[in-house]
Amino acid sequence: MAEVLRLTLYSRRHCHLCHEMQAAVEALRAESPFELEIRDVDSEPALLFRFNELVPVLAHGEHELARYRLDASALRAYLSQIR
Repeated sequence: MAEVLRLTLYSRRHCHLCHEMQAAVEALRAESPFELEIRDVDSEPALLFRFNELVPVLAHGEHELARYRLDASALRAYLSQIR
């Protein structure tokens, strides 16, 4: 059984760029299914220290895929490469 791919979006509630990236990532899930975990950097001191004003950040494990804005074609290429 194949392991489900999980991406993480480091975000915060009152961040329009975060909401835009989440919507763009969600739209790509229909093309290439994966789990998306949303982590609120303001709810965890370690995440706030690590990311603070750098959000949104989309990551696969420790590999950063996008910061601030999503390049959908780059994410598609990454997903096809790792599958």
